[in-house]
Amino acid sequence: MGAEDYITKPFRARELLSRVNSVLRRTTKRSSAKVINIENILIDLEQAKVLKDGKDVMLTALEYKILITLALNPNVVFTREKILANIWDVNEAFVNDNTLTVYIKRIREKIEDNPNNPKIIKTIRGMGYKVEI
Repeated sequence: MGAEDYITKPFRARELLSRVNSVLRRTTKRSSAKVINIENILIDLEQAKVLKDGKDVMLTALEYKILITLALNPNVVFTREKILANIWDVNEAFVNDNTLTVYIKRIREKIEDNPNNPKIIKTIRGMGYKVEI
């Protein structure tokens, strides 16, 4: 019937969210896309490499996870909470609110031609971020 998981009652909302995110991560990994092209950026999912104009871009593991979260879902707005839930397996309430802002800034500095006027990772005021294609 297509069931992925089962939770017995009573359950906590955090447990439900954790399991939903787990299923979403598994289904995202099944994506047939092996390479993602955005502007002058190439993301090779099999080798976990990011290239800008054919040159390696050195991203930390968390920077890479954030970029992949956004790049696999182009033009979809991700709230800060949803991004944090995808990259950390702990309750995102424990993460400092500025942490994601700093990571997005670092990613932009590495992949954008002009980080002050980003064309790839867009900020949607009051909502979150998206990769625009």
